[in-house]
Amino acid sequence: MSAMLAAKRILVTQANDFMGPTLCEVLAAHGAEVIASDTLLTEPDAAERLIAGSGDLDVLVANLALPAPSTPAVEVTDDEWRAIFAAIVDPLPRLVRAVAPRMAARGHGKILVMGSASALRGMRRTSTYSAARGAQLAYVQAVGVELARDNVKVNAIAQNFVENPTYFPEEVQRDPRFQERLRREVPLGRLVAAREDAEFAAYLCSDAADCFVGQVFPVCGGWVTR
Repeated sequence: MSAMLAAKRILVTQANDFMGPTLCEVLAAHGAEVIASDTLLTEPDAAERLIAGSGDLDVLVANLALPAPSTPAVEVTDDEWRAIFAAIVDPLPRLVRAVAPRMAARGHGKILVMGSASALRGMRRTSTYSAARGAQLAYVQAVGVELARDNVKVNAIAQNFVENPTYFPEEVQRDPRFQERLRREVPLGRLVAAREDAEFAAYLCSDAADCFVGQVFPVCGGWVTR
């Protein structure tokens, strides 16, 4: 394994969920000092406390997720809408407000958001979740161009059909109907392996990716361009 992340301190949020476990493993294998946090970030002051307790950071990986509801759009309640945004949208500006000034003061830093390609292509019965993921990506694009002047690079991976325990657990992967769906909808014909996605994330956290600013990278086996 390379040492492209040697001497970098990287905080991964919600490290036990979504892409967290594989990200932590791959980032550490590339030489990073990984701070794996399982702190819930729904409370308004949780992000600030987490950043304050993490010391100087070279990279923040905002890995935010929860099981996606499949409610028809006309049946979505205010409570569902608020709960989804509270979990995967509201923590993002709080994290950025806490970490970006520290990175700017040190003259460098990266923020990588693990987002979803559900914001890039319409899917039935995902209006709440897709809207929240879309808000993440729009925020990344705007903040990315704003913070680049401080040498803080903000980007996002927009993924779908990537192996992970939150959205594609083993029992789903073994289902013959899901296998047929993969063959029908995903040009790659299979799930992107968790490690493939995490290796790309590691690259985006490295100095080799300093040229990227406010960009959204689909990782979905060709699903969004099908």
